Amino acid sequence: MSVIRAVQKCRVLSGLQIQRLHFAALAPVSAERTRRRVLSRLVSWRVLATLERRIGGVRAGSDGLLFTLDTAGAKLLRQWAVQDGDSAPPRRPREPGMAFLAHTLAISEFYVCLAESSRSSNFELAEFATEPECWWPNGAGGFLKPDAYTLLSTPTHQDAWWIEVDLGTETIPRLRAKLRAYLGFAQLGGHGPTAVMPRVLITALTPARCDAIARMITALPAPANLLLSVCLDNTAAEYLASELLQDNPNARG
Repeated sequence: MSVIRAVQKCRVLSGLQIQRLHFAALAPVSAERTRRRVLSRLVSWRVLATLERRIGGVRAGSDGLLFTLDTAGAKLLRQWAVQDGDSAPPRRPREPGMAFLAHTLAISEFYVCLAESSRSSNFELAEFATEPECWWPNGAGGFLKPDAYTLLSTPTHQDAWWIEVDLGTETIPRLRAKLRAYLGFAQLGGHGPTAVMPRVLITALTPARCDAIARMITALPAPANLLLSVCLDNTAAEYLASELLQDNPNARG
C-alpha cells in the first residue's frame, strides 16, 4: 500500500527512488533484491506499470526502470479513497513526454530526499502533495500553481512550503511573474491549507541559475525577502530541515 500511494503521490518514481523510500532499513543487497521482487509482482498484477523510457537508457537495465500507476492500482486507490471518505479520483496512467517526465522526476527526487532527511532529523514529513492537488485558489477566480506543497512538523512547530522546481527552462521574466503572484496573494492576506501563508522555495540546478533567481528576489517588493527563498536542488531537503529546526532547537537530533 505504501509503495502504491507513493507512486500515486509523485506520479512517476524510479525503482531506486522506491528502494530509498520503502526498503532503506534493509541491508543494501537485501534492499535491492526485495525491491525487484516487490515491484515485479506489482507490475505483474497491473498495479504498477513501467514506462518505455528509462533513466540511463537501456544499459541501465532494471535499475533504470520508471514506475507509474496502472489500471489495477487506480482501482485499488479508488476503493481506498471511498473507504477513507476521499472523493479525489486517482490519476489515470499515461506515458509522459520528455520535458514533463524530467520535471516530474525532479519533484519525485525532492520528495525522496525530504523523506530521507526526516528519518535522520527529528521532524515529520506531515504532508506532501504534487500538482494539481497542491494548487490553491488565489481569491481572484484562478489558482496559484506550485509544483508541490509540503508541511513539515515537530511536536511544537510546523513549516508550510510551496515548492517551485526550476530546471532552467523558464525565462527569468516568466518566473518573476509567477513569484509576483505569490507576493500579491500574501499582500492581500492570503493563506494556505494550514490557515497561514506558506513560504515559497525555488530549487535550481546550477549555482549560476540560483544566483540569478536570488538577484530577482532581491529586486522584488516586500515581503519577498521573507516569503521567497532559493537554493540548489541537491540541498533543498537540508535547507527545509534547517529552517524548521533552527526555530525549534529542542527538536535537533
